[in-house]
Amino acid sequence: MHLIDVFNGDADGLCALHQLRLADPADSELVTGPKRDISLLKRVQACAGDRITVLDIALSKNREALDRILEAGAEVRYFDHHQPGDIPVHPHFDPHIDTDANVCTSLLVNRYLQGRHLAWAVTAAFGDNLADAARQAAIPLNLSVDQLAQLQSLGECLNYNGYGETLDDLFYDPAELYRQMRPFADPFAFIAESTAYRTLKTGYQEDMTRAVALDATEARAAGRIFMLPAEKWARRISGVFGNQLAVESPTQAHAVLTAKPGGGYVVSVRAPLVAKSGADELCSQFDTGGGRKGAAGINHLPDAEVGRFIATFFAVFSRS
Repeated sequence: MHLIDVFNGDADGLCALHQLRLADPADSELVTGPKRDISLLKRVQACAGDRITVLDIALSKNREALDRILEAGAEVRYFDHHQPGDIPVHPHFDPHIDTDANVCTSLLVNRYLQGRHLAWAVTAAFGDNLADAARQAAIPLNLSVDQLAQLQSLGECLNYNGYGETLDDLFYDPAELYRQMRPFADPFAFIAESTAYRTLKTGYQEDMTRAVALDATEARAAGRIFMLPAEKWARRISGVFGNQLAVESPTQAHAVLTAKPGGGYVVSVRAPLVAKSGADELCSQFDTGGGRKGAAGINHLPDAEVGRFIATFFAVFSRS
């Protein structure tokens, strides 16, 4: 039997896996990548009897590979909160999928583990820009305001590390970052002792300072659109910058278009926090687009499609 853990390289994927392996320690093959590298199951070669855990990647983007793996006789358990498409029924498939806008994958894993490593789930929820859900989930922990702020910073930094066109853009390969998290059952110990956290916090602060100095390319009552240059810092900060914009102006939608070195843009969309709907509807109208109701993206938006994107963005969110 071969164990394979497949996980999104953002805070939610990292913390979901960390919770599961704290509860059930095991050495496994790790399959991950930058946050937007979500077609991860195609990299998995499985045989009968293998056990595969999939965390925080959309089933709809991995269905063909999932069917192949199940046909090979492997067992798959699947935790996710993105739109799944048709969910297969198979004796070797164990899905834990919930698309509620106030749920992330780590909160689903926390539910599965009955709260055994809740602080890491709270960290992930903060990282996924679900601050209200994070604070609600954290109630049994009886944390101080300062402790909640520490978990929020950790979640944001873990999430920040996931954004980039390639692994070269990131401070840490997500597999390596998970290995650095692995010895720490307590996130507060990780905050206090980890050099990785200090590195990410410094990088986050420097990149965010550059981002917030930019003016919106287009701003209307329904939302704002920002365009970032084709530079490493911009690719790293794009998603968490979108999260910060959403928090600052919760009644507006936001889009961050980050130029790609070879042309076109990577797009991050955040629906208004007061509504948390429409982001997936918008992005699914473009090739390589997808996500969830409150937050979605497009992996490659050609230059020729920017005008249509802007028009569609305001059409979707003006009626929200």
